[in-house]
Amino acid sequence: MLLNLKDTKVHYGKAEAVKGVTIEVAEGSVTGLIGNNGAGKSTILKAISGLLSISAGEVWFQDKRIDGMESHDIVRLGVVQIPEGRRLFSYLSVFDNVNIGAYLRKDRAGIKVDLENIWQRFPRLWERRSQRAGTLSGGEQQMLAIGRALMAKPKLLLMDEPSLGLAPLVVEELASIITDINKEGITVLLVEQNAGLTSEITDSVYVLEVGKVVLEGNIRELMNNEVVRRAFLG
Repeated sequence: MLLNLKDTKVHYGKAEAVKGVTIEVAEGSVTGLIGNNGAGKSTILKAISGLLSISAGEVWFQDKRIDGMESHDIVRLGVVQIPEGRRLFSYLSVFDNVNIGAYLRKDRAGIKVDLENIWQRFPRLWERRSQRAGTLSGGEQQMLAIGRALMAKPKLLLMDEPSLGLAPLVVEELASIITDINKEGITVLLVEQNAGLTSEITDSVYVLEVGKVVLEGNIRELMNNEVVRRAFLG
């Protein structure tokens, strides 16, 4: 397994937000985390990234225990997160936002090659490379967030609600982008409320309710389960 969470707990003060969660993400997979608001999905991603400390349990990546590590060191290992809302530097240019993704890298030749690949993958970003990121459409901003993350050379890409606020046609394009990224060898852990996107691209899902995993399996086989319906519909 590429990623293992073992009986992981996370607290916000005295409140237990994640209650002994165990999750396995296979290398090369697209694995989904679903559940309604407050289920603990984003908290789990932040714990994996080192943005939140766990209060119990263990987090392992490529047979290396990473809980307790600094977030930038976790990025160096190849765990890269695209946060909910994309969190772009809105007053910087598209070009600068993409370049920021490579801030930990020293391989200038490799950075140049990867930058060219980003422009080829997202020609609209190349066309708008001098624009401020905040002037882009929602779909273009999501492409920019993905491009920035890819510049960090991820082995595991954590995506938090990438379809949020996007039109259906853009969500379809997003599905193709994630599938292509995965085919290139990048494992994806996806937090998503869009049932269509989740069922189209994930290999397996974990369903969370109030901080606990209550169901796991193939999403297409589970779509009629009442627990899964609650996860998408609230």
